[in-house]
Amino acid sequence: MILVTGATGTVGRLLVDLLLAQGAEVRAVTRQPDVAALPSGAEVVAGNLSSALKGVTAVFLNPRVIGEHAAELLALAQEQGVRRVVALSAVNVDDPLDEQPSRHNGDRNKEVEAAAVASGLEWTSLRAASFASNTLRAWGPQLRAGDVVRYPCADFREALVDERDLAEVAVRALLADELLGRKVELTGPEAVSHAEAVAVLGSVLDRPLRFQEVPAEAARQGMIARGFAEPFVAALMARYGRQVPQLPSGEVERILGRPARSYAQWAADHAGAFRG
Repeated sequence: MILVTGATGTVGRLLVDLLLAQGAEVRAVTRQPDVAALPSGAEVVAGNLSSALKGVTAVFLNPRVIGEHAAELLALAQEQGVRRVVALSAVNVDDPLDEQPSRHNGDRNKEVEAAAVASGLEWTSLRAASFASNTLRAWGPQLRAGDVVRYPCADFREALVDERDLAEVAVRALLADELLGRKVELTGPEAVSHAEAVAVLGSVLDRPLRFQEVPAEAARQGMIARGFAEPFVAALMARYGRQVPQLPSGEVERILGRPARSYAQWAADHAGAFRG
């Protein structure tokens, strides 16, 4: 039995399906089981995680859902006979905390990874690069309204990772032994600039898209107006300003035995979301 926290999240939902396809028993944790729309093969639970640990052999930790309670949860897990933990973390986990944008959205990557390492259980930490789906959140509204993406730092490059690759690696970490005791950096196969990513979307959507670079302050105000949290936006703009590229690690290919999915593949498979 594998306990998946954040089972309706970006990675967790994919993970539930993949584990079931492998024949694993899955207990899926969600805050709203009545509307979660999880597959019938999963046991859906909410609320008290200590009771949800009964009979579980491995746990997948979502850093936003579990956050600062990770150490407490894993202590309970060890008491109840859980043998393995796989933590979802991030490639920037060792950066100063105030420089990690996702931390301002509730991710506690450092705490979750540290708790896994210190738990006494078999452990793996999946240090994920920026998700490819982040471009949908950042640019989707603009592309549904027109053909221009107004955003800062046209040349900022990062190796965006397809969430499906993350989920497939998580399955390996939960069911096999090859990744035990490792902090694995998971990225896409190439570092793509903001301007190049928009060009990819233009090709996929068959539209004359244009990237228009705007000052960071203008982008900050626009993102806040669209509902992004101000501390998150400030940290994100500061990250772009440091111009430290996020480079490919090659780990997805080494682990899965096939190339990591490119941003172009991700864009083609999610084109409808940009069309509205």
